[in-house]
Amino acid sequence: MATAEVVVVANGSGGADTKAAFKETYSKLKEEMLQDPAFEFTDESLQWIDRMVDYNVLGGKCNRGLSVIDSYKILKGVDVLSKEETFLACTLGWCIEWLQAYFLVLDDIMDNSQTRRGQPCWFRVPQVGLIAVNDGIILRNHISRILQRHFKGKPYYVDLIDLFNEVEFKTASGQLLDLITTHEGEKDLTKYNLTVHRRIVQYKTAYYSFYLPVACALLLAGENLDNFGDVKNILVEMGTYFQVQDDYLDCFGDPEFIGKIGTDIEDYKCSWLVVQALERADENQKSILCENYGKSDPACVAKVKDLYKELKLEEVFHEYERESYNKLIADIEAQPSKAVQTVLKSFLHKIYKRDK
Repeated sequence: MATAEVVVVANGSGGADTKAAFKETYSKLKEEMLQDPAFEFTDESLQWIDRMVDYNVLGGKCNRGLSVIDSYKILKGVDVLSKEETFLACTLGWCIEWLQAYFLVLDDIMDNSQTRRGQPCWFRVPQVGLIAVNDGIILRNHISRILQRHFKGKPYYVDLIDLFNEVEFKTASGQLLDLITTHEGEKDLTKYNLTVHRRIVQYKTAYYSFYLPVACALLLAGENLDNFGDVKNILVEMGTYFQVQDDYLDCFGDPEFIGKIGTDIEDYKCSWLVVQALERADENQKSILCENYGKSDPACVAKVKDLYKELKLEEVFHEYERESYNKLIADIEAQPSKAVQTVLKSFLHKIYKRDK
């Protein structure tokens, strides 16, 4: 499955002041990367980095990054942060956006994708090509440089480094699982099951999209992440639920409303829907799936969608959504900290029953 581009933000994000501070912080961080004393830049390499960072780090909704600031405000119980607190929260938010850019640059090469955020994938830009692999490595190294410059000396610096390293490892491992499960030329639906789907989603999307922003806010607030294992589990569960919604909308969402035409069936994705279909189908229905899944012919796609309807997968999804929501609410309300509950509920209410 492609790396999900949409994600939730905590309540209150999108305030003009927050967005202005966030934008200002980006300019400062990028300027620092262009003046990094560790490398003797040529004019040509400076221009390349300048353009490459803008092209790949900007252009998304920045929801992961902005949610660091909003979560931190909730944890501190304040509406307004000091200038330094705002800058540090924005900086960690941008580190997540840089991480996202690094993943997407390499993800698009691996998936041989055409477009990203409404423009050609970076590696498809004239004169970029596979230089994009090195650009991805540079983007990842920028994160380490930013953290070192602004957080070295903070009591939680090592924890931040460990957090980003661990989340990166989990995400890369999830990507590996996704890639080897859906090898080109090796179409085998018997490999697809709920356990495989869940593991791919959990590691490839949930940790960096849901857990990482809150973990950054907790560290900023002086908390020890070892005390928030339940919070991590809840956020990963939320990220899994989010991706299942994505899989559902890919097939049943209105393309005009969600802004894209779903292609999971044509792309032979290990989607939640195909996994559910395989669990419920009889031998005849399974043979229809095997014959038609992963083909770009509209008639084949229509046969798969008809089978999904026959198996009542829309009802199955709505039941899953209801059960997931009730379990998440119960787990959230079991958390001892009211502030943590507020952060988690603000994430959940942004995605519950979303239709795009």
